[in-house]
Amino acid sequence: QMDDADLIVLNTCHIREKAAEKVYSELGRVRQIQERRRQRGADATIVVAGCVAQAEGDEILRRAPIVNIVIGPQNFHRLPDYVSDAERQKQRIVDTDFPVEDKFASLPQRSGKRLTAFLTVQEGCDKFCAFCVVPYTRGGEYCRPAAEIITEAEALVAEGAREITLLGQNVNAYHDEGASLAGLIERLAQIDGLERIRYTTSHPNDMSDDLINAHRDIDRLMPYLHLPFQAGSDRILQAMNRKHTAADYLRLIDKIRAARPDIALSTDIIVGFPGESDADFEASMEMVRKVGYAQAFSFKYSPRPGTPAADLEEQVEEAVRNERLQALQALLREQQLEFNQGLVGRTLPILVEKPGRLPGQVVGRSPYLQPVHIMADADLIGSVVEAKIVAATRNSLTGEISLTGDTKMVKERRNDRRTA
Repeated sequence: QMDDADLIVLNTCHIREKAAEKVYSELGRVRQIQERRRQRGADATIVVAGCVAQAEGDEILRRAPIVNIVIGPQNFHRLPDYVSDAERQKQRIVDTDFPVEDKFASLPQRSGKRLTAFLTVQEGCDKFCAFCVVPYTRGGEYCRPAAEIITEAEALVAEGAREITLLGQNVNAYHDEGASLAGLIERLAQIDGLERIRYTTSHPNDMSDDLINAHRDIDRLMPYLHLPFQAGSDRILQAMNRKHTAADYLRLIDKIRAARPDIALSTDIIVGFPGESDADFEASMEMVRKVGYAQAFSFKYSPRPGTPAADLEEQVEEAVRNERLQALQALLREQQLEFNQGLVGRTLPILVEKPGRLPGQVVGRSPYLQPVHIMADADLIGSVVEAKIVAATRNSLTGEISLTGDTKMVKERRNDRRTA
């Protein structure tokens, strides 16, 4: 319960509109908690961390007197020292610098048995898309040393992880002493016990040939790719500073599908970017129709203070943005359902992750990232089993397995690992 906490940390994101105002609203609730604590003779240290903290800085201290510490996302490792300083010296602290030292070397290794894990390999971005605050709040591109990543991945697998997702604001820009993301994935695929590898989020201009070929050649790299195109109009793409055209993106999709025909594609799309006409929006709709997505994230354009797009005069009316987003999402929902229904009748490897809501049910994850509901023994949790897909909705699949043959052997191997 927050009322009993001696330390309250609000970790924030600044990507979407009104993120800062939501922080101030939450701080209003925290202020009431602080007042109740003080009535009992107690106190709490209040921290605002993350990207809103990075963007707002001293403004947070001015607007919210209860806040003790404001700390940017590159400085999380300094938090224990700042908490000590704030409590001992009764001073308020703001740190939104970009430190020279590696925060990952200072942060403790994560622990706990998890079948799926996230592993940050890259942070920041050098692309400076006109709508995006990431370069300003997370800084330029920084890649962790490959040896450090391999060591952390091995520790995660030793604790029970069967699937690892590599994270980065622009993850396919990863490089370390000449090694690319494809080379890193190849090394990770050699870790015994690591069954699945994923990565997100990517930029089309960094989708190299060796990474495309990795989807063809490395079985443990899942056939799922999140590759934002943001807009289908070349005029809008240029205004966004995306540095690729719609035709460039389509050629890249063709190359990826030639290497891995069964790959599922996901994307990000922004509607209502300043100056977007009906024809520009229709170009985005046509891009969606041409590619066909298994999943997508679509957003109304949100002006982010400090970004070039926020100063453009041709802001699209809110009602128009709403209408376009509804039309786009209707098309995307159709495609998602179509993709899932196309899997009915296929047999897929499913990583069984947890018990289901029904008695005798488990839930796993397909290579294409959908949840799969299966009536099966909970002893299979942690195993990869072959399941025939018998039904599909827009958001999930239903699978069936028989405990014979390979599936029975998988269960026996799972029991052997537990005994060991």
